[in-house]
Order: sequence, then structure tokens, then C-alpha cells
Amino acid sequence: MTWSDWQLPPFVTSVFFILGVFTLYWVTYNWIISWVHSRHMDVSDDLVNGWYGVLYMLVFVFSIQTLVVGKSTSWQFMNFQLLAITFCAYFLNIHVPYYFFGPIVLVYMVFNQSLGYWQSWGHAITLMAFFWTLNFVRLRFHNLKIEPFVYMITVIGYGGPLWTWMKFKFNFTWSTFWQEWLYMTIFEALLYIYITMLSHDSEVKLQLEKFASHDALTQTGNFAAYKDDIECLFSDSVKKERPLSMMMFDIDHFKNINDTYGHLTGDHVLQQVSSVVQTVLDANDSKVLFYRTGGEEFNVVFPGYTVNDTKIIVNQIFIAINHLQIHSGVKPVSVSISVGVSELTSDDKTSMDFYNRVDQNLYYSKRNGRMRVTVA
Repeated sequence: MTWSDWQLPPFVTSVFFILGVFTLYWVTYNWIISWVHSRHMDVSDDLVNGWYGVLYMLVFVFSIQTLVVGKSTSWQFMNFQLLAITFCAYFLNIHVPYYFFGPIVLVYMVFNQSLGYWQSWGHAITLMAFFWTLNFVRLRFHNLKIEPFVYMITVIGYGGPLWTWMKFKFNFTWSTFWQEWLYMTIFEALLYIYITMLSHDSEVKLQLEKFASHDALTQTGNFAAYKDDIECLFSDSVKKERPLSMMMFDIDHFKNINDTYGHLTGDHVLQQVSSVVQTVLDANDSKVLFYRTGGEEFNVVFPGYTVNDTKIIVNQIFIAINHLQIHSGVKPVSVSISVGVSELTSDDKTSMDFYNRVDQNLYYSKRNGRMRVTVA
């Protein structure tokens, strides 16, 4: 088929163009997040979301406006720019204070050669109000049933004044005004549907990833997550000569607990022990990693810690669990643990060498009376 057979109206091509722009953002953002996570960088997803979202949309807005800047038709891409504003303010939930937003708008007005037009100043003030209103609507109505309606009322309500300023400045026809306002309304509705769909898919993906890397009973990391993390931490520690320590413990006589009180009580014991350990870790250092690596066996990994640095946390965990009374049924269940602790050494050629040495310390504790800590 020839090119003439594929010609499409501008509105249709605009829809596909906009969806392509936001799809590219989503793909690149997920790639960046995966790259950051794979390197265990201390950077939050929200920080990446904020900076990358703003930069991406600024590049998009300035790039597309370059095609028409200074021309009598420089209003033609305004709906695309409004969608970028909506995307940042509402869907990325980026909050930009006035002392940053004002200069950005001024730079854009200089770039667009519109500083001398009073209509442009009115448009700029309305645009900033639009951004902050979207922030408020997101905060107040997100996940409520009326959210889509409030969202549409907001974008339609601001669309009229924003396009009115352009009507005054460029003096295009009223039919063009109504057409562009209608296009904006349709684009904003499609954006809401599309981003909601992508967000839902992302949430499902995150749930699946969590299911694959977390123990369903205790909500700790599982053995698969431990293997992935320890390989990365081991390589990083060897390469940068950075200390790495590990604590391994299991619950003493856990089989007797299951046999005496039943497996439901046994599960409750595992949950309570995990909760206590996580509470201790949260109170000390959230960067310390916690895993359930076997039936009643757990590992605590200390990136950047020497074995001496771990003493406070190890002792807190040991004391807290050994004084734990778990009420499940008629009689409370007393729990104790045996512990092995060690630090990465030059003799550890693989992460499994390190694991086996900590494991040997744990079994030394078990063979020598249990309810004790062995450090070697």
C-alpha cells in the first residue's frame, strides 16, 4: 500500500504520538529503577521518579516547542504541554514549590519569546494554579470512587481559561478554541485511562516480584532473595574491600513445638520471631537484611559491618527472642535460639564458603547446649 492509503487525521496521529511519549517514559523509568536496584544503590524510587519525570517532561516540552517557537502558530502544541503538566503533577505526584516552578515558567516564556504579552503572563499564572490544583486533587481523592470525576472536572475547568488566554493572544477562531478544548478533554481522559492501566499492571508485577522474593508466612526475604543479594554483596565487598558480616540462627527444638502444639502454633512462632527480629533491625539499621532461608532457619546480613560492629544488634535479637513468650492456645510457648556469627575473610572464595562458615558456627552452638551465640 502507498503512503496515501495510510494518511490519518491530526487528532488520531496526536493520540498515538502522546501514548508513545508516555510509554517511552514508562519503559525508560522502569529500566532505570531496575538498574538502581540491581546495584543496591541507596536511592529511593520516589527520588528517581521525581527527578527523571521532571527532566523527561521538560525535554519533551522544550523539544516539541522548538518546532513552532516565534511563529503565529506556536499555540498548536499546547495540549501536549498540558498533558506533560498533568502527567508530572497528577500521575507522578511531583510537588514543585513556587520558587522552583516560577523560574522554570519564566525560562520557558523567554524561550518561547512571550515575555512581552500580557496574555502569556495570565496563561503562566493559570498554568501554575493548574499544577498545584492537580497536586491537591491527587492527594485528596486518590483511590476514591469519585477520583475520575474530580480529575476530569479539574482538567476541563482549567482547560477553558488556559485556551482562552491563547484565544486572546493569537486571535484564532472560536471554532478552533472549542475544538482544542475538546481535544484537551479527550486527551486527558485517554491519559487517565492509559496511566491507570499501566499502574495497575505495575502493581501486579510488583506483587508477583514480592511473592517470588519474599516468604509468604513471615514476610521476610526468602532463600532465592538471599542468594541474589549475597552474590552481589559478596562481589561488592571483595572488590571494594568492604566488610560484610552475617548472623544465622534457628529456633531450638522447633520440631517439638510442632509435634506438641501443632503446626498452626509452629507457624505462629515463626511469625512472632520474625516480627521481633524485624522490629530490632528497624530500630537499629534498616539497611541490614533479613531472610528466612529454611524451615526454622534465618539469616541476617550486615553490609558494611565488621563482626564486632554486629554485637549490639545480635545481642538485642538474642535477648529479645530468648525472653519471648508466645501465646497460642492454652499454654504459652517459650522460645530460644542458637546463633552463629562470622565476618567475610580472604579465605572465602565464594559466597557459599562464607555461608558454610557461618553455618558451622550455628551448629557449634546447637551441639554445645543450644541457646548460645558462637562467633568465629
